[in-house]
Amino acid sequence: MNFVQPIRDLDKISEVRTFLASKNKRDELLFCFGIYTGLRISDILTVKVQDVYGKDHFYIVEQKTKKAKQRSKKYTVRKRVPLIARLRKLIINYCENMKPTDYLFKSRQGKNRPITRVRAYDILREAAQHCDLKEIGTHTLRKTFGYLVYQNDKDVALLQDIFNHSAPYITLKYIGVNQDAIQEAYEALNSLRI
Repeated sequence: MNFVQPIRDLDKISEVRTFLASKNKRDELLFCFGIYTGLRISDILTVKVQDVYGKDHFYIVEQKTKKAKQRSKKYTVRKRVPLIARLRKLIINYCENMKPTDYLFKSRQGKNRPITRVRAYDILREAAQHCDLKEIGTHTLRKTFGYLVYQNDKDVALLQDIFNHSAPYITLKYIGVNQDAIQEAYEALNSLRI
């Protein structure tokens, strides 16, 4: 499995979004939903229209960590996910003719099923190839969210909590900030007269 990176360049994010919007609204929303919520693709694909339509936040039980977040056998912690205004607008426009019980990222195969992780990956790979991006995958959306939040306010503790990471170092490595620092350290050798 390849290690994927966040999309660090805002112009590239816009380019990917524009490309996906030219294909269809669902794919554009998938990209924006990941960038604006920071959820794993496995959690994004379980969302239904009724979960998010006309709301400013929604709750989700994270698929990967639900066992770790259980406080007792009867009580599972649900994560509150804010929906920013830009994302709410996209959701409203996209869901106009959908039923509340429809999956938000509905597959064209079958009656009411979400697209698969593989299909989500294929959507992002096609956009990446078109936009000359490498090291991309479904986790790129989550990592891009983290990278943008970190660049905005440098609050590692906040991201650590959002991502449910056990240490700040893990969060920084996950969002690619450590990789940036490593690259800068190597580049600094250019200024040395050796």
